[in-house]
Amino acid sequence: MKLYLDTADTRAWQLPAGCPPLQGVTTNPALVEQAGLPVTLATYLRLVQAAGALRLPELMLQLPRADVAEAHDWLARLLPEAGQARLRLTIKLPCHPAWAPVIREVHAWGLPLLLTGLSNPMQLLWARAQNAQYVAPYLGRLHAEGREVWPLVQACIALQRDGVQLLAASIRDADTFGRLIAAGAHAATVRPEFAAGLAIDPLTDAAMAQFDDAIARSLAADGTAQIHRSGGE
Repeated sequence: MKLYLDTADTRAWQLPAGCPPLQGVTTNPALVEQAGLPVTLATYLRLVQAAGALRLPELMLQLPRADVAEAHDWLARLLPEAGQARLRLTIKLPCHPAWAPVIREVHAWGLPLLLTGLSNPMQLLWARAQNAQYVAPYLGRLHAEGREVWPLVQACIALQRDGVQLLAASIRDADTFGRLIAAGAHAATVRPEFAAGLAIDPLTDAAMAQFDDAIARSLAADGTAQIHRSGGE
């Protein structure tokens, strides 16, 4: 399963030791705002440049409005910048029919498309009909609303054979993360603090301490035996 970070804070665009290689970064207007940045074309261009400088394979940027003319203007600037950065640029849009004209505009530029906020199976089928490369259900948000998330996850995974890849988002616990790997999810996007929290585990640390204690006792016993043997000679 490929791993993406979900943040617009470029200072957090790396994983600590103990994590797998980073596939890329995903952002949206809310994350841009949380990073203290304006949701502007200039900001997005800086994010593309930062991703290129870090040699990230992929950056997923969400367009701010369902405005075809604006989308055209932004893509005309973003695509050459991504090419110069040698960066795969994927465009995120809400999984909603109001965005259908912008979806067509993204396809016209030949860019990969991610439909985000997917919340039910009908939306999944619609996303497939829109030729989306990725779908991103917010699992934590769905669970908080009392919805059963795993039938939707399983449906997304079943459609991966049709080329619609699951990018699971809003993952809030290690059990969900593990189940996604076991189920065959294509990718997941997590917050930097979530990834860092799993890179080192207290149970692993406890096992290492146990091993160290055993080694220390063994070496101490071997040293005592060496002294006794030397004294006997």
